[in-house]
Amino acid sequence: QVQLVESGGGLVQPGGSLRLSCAASGFTLNYYAIGWFRQAPGKEREGVSCISSLDGSIYYADSVKGRFTISRDNAKNTVYLQMNSLKPEDTAVYYCADKFLGGACPQDGMDYWGSGTLVTVSS
Repeated sequence: QVQLVESGGGLVQPGGSLRLSCAASGFTLNYYAIGWFRQAPGKEREGVSCISSLDGSIYYADSVKGRFTISRDNAKNTVYLQMNSLKPEDTAVYYCADKFLGGACPQDGMDYWGSGTLVTVSS
């Protein structure tokens, strides 16, 4: 059974850090592009970061560049999103999704989605 499970969300103060995990089961994650997306209350879902399956290239949304880092641990079949210098506007449900042999992470073209993990940035 193909499954993606996010974890690591929670409540953090502005300026704090969190590391999200996206654990895959039922498939070998290194053949897939993995994207992180988020949906804030009352807003549309947006792409945050993507790591390609083809050449390992990485994409970040402008709003998180320099603060977030995506990485992949093939041995653990897990992709991480390290989030530093968090801001209240980063508050959202964060989702990971995969695309087989993907060079990019088009939101409408991903294969499987996790159920999300909530990140709340507030003092």
